[in-house]
Amino acid sequence: MIVLLPPSETKRVGGDGPALSLDALSSAELTDTRRELVDDLVALAADRPACRTALGISASQDAEIDRNASLRTSATLPAIHRYTGVLYDALDVESLRGASAARAQTRLAVVSALFGLVRAGDRIPAYRLSAGSKLPGRPTMAARWKPALEPVLAGIAERELVVDLRSGSYAALGKVPGAVTVDVVAERPDGRRSTVSHFNKAHKGRLARALAGTRSEPADAAAVAAVARRAGMRVERRDDHLTVVVPA
Repeated sequence: MIVLLPPSETKRVGGDGPALSLDALSSAELTDTRRELVDDLVALAADRPACRTALGISASQDAEIDRNASLRTSATLPAIHRYTGVLYDALDVESLRGASAARAQTRLAVVSALFGLVRAGDRIPAYRLSAGSKLPGRPTMAARWKPALEPVLAGIAERELVVDLRSGSYAALGKVPGAVTVDVVAERPDGRRSTVSHFNKAHKGRLARALAGTRSEPADAAAVAAVARRAGMRVERRDDHLTVVVPA
């Protein structure tokens, strides 16, 4: 089983690993697209106004541009430790121990706008680029990634179950045939439901943690739902889609 996570806008800075080596990342089929995007970001960092526009940031966030300028030379961290924020706080991978930690390393992966698919242990630097970024004179992120990323994801889906926890913009970078998908809804005492927005990531992080550490090997949506229920989550299933229901 592979659990696909979205990246986060916020990232830990620094690192304890060597500079980025694209050839060392998993899914070598993505190397050419990764290299093109790294080259584009490094070049764009020389034009701060254009870079701010493309990345959707203000002058107070110019440190993000500096990080992009240093993509080839700055220190790296494993991808699963690079990303921060609500989902990754709930996942809390650092607290996993022993066999659970080892399983998390093999099961967790992130789909990002800069690197495409990276596994938990792939070492990457801090950067700024989102699925909605539009680099000057370049196609959209989805247009750039789909031709390379979708065959990789399809190949994984042929071998093992994929649980797709990505948000819409990152799911658009590459579809996964037959993946188990998940949404989160809040239910009021009278039974009315609404889509969870702010805490959606937290509940998906809880699910990712349960799936990362479980001793079982889920092979379908029903088994994924069973893992979630053992973790105390209320889950409904319809075919390959799961709905996590939380109190409003």
